[in-house]
Amino acid sequence: MSAGDEHQRRILTQIAAVSWEHPADRAALNALRRIPGFDLALRKILALFGERALRLAFKANAVRTSETQYAWVHARLARVCEVLDVAKPPECYISQTPIVNAGAVGFGEPFIVLNSSMLEILSEDEVESVLGHEVGHILSGHVLYRTLLILILNLVILRYTLAGLALRPILMALMEWYRKSELSSDRAGLLAVQNPRVAMSALMQLAGGGRGVTLNLDEFIAQSDEYRAGGDLLDAVYKVLNVLGQTHPFAVIRVAELRDWIESGEYDRILAGEYQHRDENDDRPYREDLREAAKGYQDGARELFDEVDAAVDRLRDRLTGAFKGRSED
Repeated sequence: MSAGDEHQRRILTQIAAVSWEHPADRAALNALRRIPGFDLALRKILALFGERALRLAFKANAVRTSETQYAWVHARLARVCEVLDVAKPPECYISQTPIVNAGAVGFGEPFIVLNSSMLEILSEDEVESVLGHEVGHILSGHVLYRTLLILILNLVILRYTLAGLALRPILMALMEWYRKSELSSDRAGLLAVQNPRVAMSALMQLAGGGRGVTLNLDEFIAQSDEYRAGGDLLDAVYKVLNVLGQTHPFAVIRVAELRDWIESGEYDRILAGEYQHRDENDDRPYREDLREAAKGYQDGARELFDEVDAAVDRLRDRLTGAFKGRSED
């Protein structure tokens, strides 16, 4: 697939990350920063694990992309950075891992890690969308907190149980924000490739792609519509339970959120040059983000309760009908 090369991409000169950030992401991050003891915990953990150690770990056990190593990935990252107006592309490493995933980590100088299995399943254009997603995390300042979450999950919780218990409120808040940050960076990935089908196809592949498997994007989009439409009582309950403990939103929800953003007209306005620049102050206050996010939560909650009510009514009608049937017998 070469859809990413079929059109001239607009260079988004000096675009500010706030232009693509999801209001729920900004509100959750601001709420996270207000947790008592968060700043102290952040300083303590970062003092234990420096960026140099993280970078050396990947240098020792991964391949850094360059003009001679994974040259096509290196070139795609350069193009992403050109489109999003990043002067110095971050380092990118390929790690030998069977799980299809990617991430941006680090403190002062973040870097990107792509799992090798991703390069086997995704097309080059889809990989470029993922690279745009990770660059979006870096530009939004997500990487510090994402790295903190990784350290808490993989080191503190597993090795230092008492410290893990003390940090559990921060961990849960980090995971809640982490999921919402993915919605922002999905938009950055779309802006990088400027092809909605490529961006959504990348999410589909991450959800269930396989070597030699051909997937149908239109069916996956229909699947996302079915999920949003809701179903019976169990479906409504699972919508809540399945998200708990997950670091990423479900791929069908991410596709639906991306479509909502496109249909809102924001995507086209950015491509037309109507976006906030980095030298401009953010004119959207924290409370406005909270209002936007709260409205989204209220709408979702209202739909959820409506589904539950309807499911309970159907269940009651079935039970009443069954009881009447037995009485007549």
